[in-house]
Amino acid sequence: MTSDTAQTEPVAKETVYDIAYDTEELRNLITRPRVVLWDFDGPVCRLFAGYPARDVAADLVGWLAGRGLRDLLTDEERETYDPQVVLRAVDRRHPGSDLVTELEERLTRHELNAAPSAWPTAYADPLIRTWTAVGARLAVATNNSATVVRAYLEGRGLLSCFDPHLYGRTQDLHRLKPHPHCLNQALSALDTAPEDALMIGDAPSDCEAAAQARVPFLGFARNDRKAELLRRAGADTVVDSLQPLLSLVHG
Repeated sequence: MTSDTAQTEPVAKETVYDIAYDTEELRNLITRPRVVLWDFDGPVCRLFAGYPARDVAADLVGWLAGRGLRDLLTDEERETYDPQVVLRAVDRRHPGSDLVTELEERLTRHELNAAPSAWPTAYADPLIRTWTAVGARLAVATNNSATVVRAYLEGRGLLSCFDPHLYGRTQDLHRLKPHPHCLNQALSALDTAPEDALMIGDAPSDCEAAAQARVPFLGFARNDRKAELLRRAGADTVVDSLQPLLSLVHG
């Protein structure tokens, strides 16, 4: 991992979109929770910034094809840029099988390879540290491997802000978000009522999982398309930068 300065600078230069939000609603979301649940790939970092996800998906498809299992996937699934689409498709057809176990382990290895070149989301590191400093408790609730999350956070010097509350992908793939399992794990471990928590996520599945767990949700979107997807999923407040959150937590 690289230093905060070295890694945050290129991320901060990403295109900024004018995604509108109500400042008072955002303030209420940010200042109220005792516990903040973070999705990982998106709000905390761009895991595959230097290790393209489309190449990982293609590798998983090729691995299946090499075993004569190419027809397990539809044409659309074979062309996906999202490796989790491949993994979940196989699990739907062979749930709990050794095949799924091997495929999940292969994806985890790719995620570990991607972690050193991941880009931290602009303002994420100082926001995490500041929120911790003012007394909030933090957890990660993600569809990525918790082993990968730990490796990334340790490399950024952030692990102490979360440890041991890292809840990620297990062999029970039917419990991936939008299932609320990882959120409920975090709430239980932190002995926190849903209404005293906040989930920050960048995907409709994050919003849906938060709704099922009855946890207030804040959407993070890098562009207008993702913001619209979050709003369609039910997100009332969506931001395109973590900077306003950092300002509010400082305040």
